[in-house]
Amino acid sequence: MKVLDQQLAVWRERLQSDVKIKSEDVSKIATTVAKDVRWLSTDQKNEIKNASPVELSYRYDELLAFQSWMEIANSKQQHPAIVRAQVISQNYICFVYLNESCFRVLKKYLPNGGVSKKCCNYLVNNPIRAFRNAIAHSNWRYNEDFTGLKYWSRKGSEPDEPLQEFEVKNEELAFWQTLARAVAYASYENLK
Repeated sequence: MKVLDQQLAVWRERLQSDVKIKSEDVSKIATTVAKDVRWLSTDQKNEIKNASPVELSYRYDELLAFQSWMEIANSKQQHPAIVRAQVISQNYICFVYLNESCFRVLKKYLPNGGVSKKCCNYLVNNPIRAFRNAIAHSNWRYNEDFTGLKYWSRKGSEPDEPLQEFEVKNEELAFWQTLARAVAYASYENLK
């Protein structure tokens, strides 16, 4: 978990301002998530594992395969096609694939007000919720200068609500992705 904690520590200010993590807890977020999941009851862990028809071991394998793909892609020259494939796969894994199968189900069992629950709540609520919906419904594109993505989503959950345009800059998106991957890895490692 140390590596994940180090990756997240880069985002100290955002973790404090956006996720509302206390300064003293920022350096150990993945470790805290791992501990919180590890100490869930056997029944709670089984409910989390059984929340999806896809076995947790398969989901974990996909997460590991995704990480391998990212390492391969990052080791190559930054060809536009590879970058675009990374954007698509990373956004799908981080915000669609892990949303229901990890963050939503996990947050039901985490202690209120704790670091782990704050992270899961952040990952399933706006603005990430709106972004996730845009990714799932193909309502996104690169902005003109490729410094981020434009996306269209509803702010709420009413089906007749009009779509609104949003933009996420690459830096903020990288923060969201890092947090999503760290929470997922820390959780799955302690559920398997």
